[in-house]
Amino acid sequence: MSTVFASRRAAPLLVAAAGVFLLTSLHAHAQWWKRAPVDFEECADAAEKSPTKAEKTSALADCNAKFAGRRKAGGGYTYYDFLQDRTFDIAGPNPTPEEQKKIDESYTAYLANQRRSNEAAQATARQQREQQEQQVRQLQQVALRTEVERVPVPVGRPKVQQAAGARPKGAPCTKGSFSCEWPRLSESLSDLKKLFSPTPSKPAKKG
Repeated sequence: MSTVFASRRAAPLLVAAAGVFLLTSLHAHAQWWKRAPVDFEECADAAEKSPTKAEKTSALADCNAKFAGRRKAGGGYTYYDFLQDRTFDIAGPNPTPEEQKKIDESYTAYLANQRRSNEAAQATARQQREQQEQQVRQLQQVALRTEVERVPVPVGRPKVQQAAGARPKGAPCTKGSFSCEWPRLSESLSDLKKLFSPTPSKPAKKG
């Protein structure tokens, strides 16, 4: 009888112990499913299961803050630096201190190249502006010379043209030339004209 009573008393204890073990196993299994995400992609997948849109947006923002890298198709991760507009290969979901140092050094070199490029662009623009100003000055000088050449020069009053065949006064006479012979011929013609055209006689006065 004592053995039977002992067995009845032990049975509930065994059931209780089995229940505790089962509950512990289920809790451990649930904890495995709720482990922290290892990278951005796992975190984003969990955020997609948020019950509301606001919670989903907040969860995705947390994912971006926790993980800087993104998975690569062939394995590993890549980090995008928007300041340089380029990507860097990294080993894990976040850059290591050594990888971050290389990214910072690359950014310093990027700034130096940008500064040199800006200085070269400014020098080129300044040179082009100076060339344009020089061309404008040259065009202005050409236009000024053209305007000066177009201004009419005052011309003296022309002398009265001498009669055809007349010899300028005081000019040397060349023997046999028309200008020398014409005055003598003109005088001879005048004498002949007087000879053949006698002066008419005056009528006699009446007494």
